Amino acid sequence: MPRAKFQTLTEQMFYILLCLKAECCGMDIMDRVPAMTDGRVNVGSGTLYNLLEQFQEAGMIRLTKAEGRRRSYILTDRGREVLEEEYRRLTFQLADYRRVFAEEEK
Repeated sequence: MPRAKFQTLTEQMFYILLCLKAECCGMDIMDRVPAMTDGRVNVGSGTLYNLLEQFQEAGMIRLTKAEGRRRSYILTDRGREVLEEEYRRLTFQLADYRRVFAEEEK
C-alpha cells in the first residue's frame, strides 16, 4: 500500500518547510538550505518550485506576495504540524538507534 503524500518528508522537503518559518522566496530557500546544513543538502530549482507548488496545494504554505516572477511564501499552521510530526518521527528513530546500540554495549 503506498504511503500518503507528505506522511514522511525527504530531507529537501524538511528543510524547505523549515526555511519557510519566516517569509522567503525560492532564491532565499536555495541559499538557506545549504547554509543551514553546512552544504550537506542542496535543493535544485526544479525540485524546489515543484515542491513549493505541491506544498501550496496541500495547504502547508501560502503565497504572501508576488512581484513579477518572484514569489514569497510562509509556513501555515498545517505546514508547521507536518514539520513537527516529521521532527517527532526522526526523534523516535534516533531514540531507537541509541537504544539498540546501548543494548549491544551491555
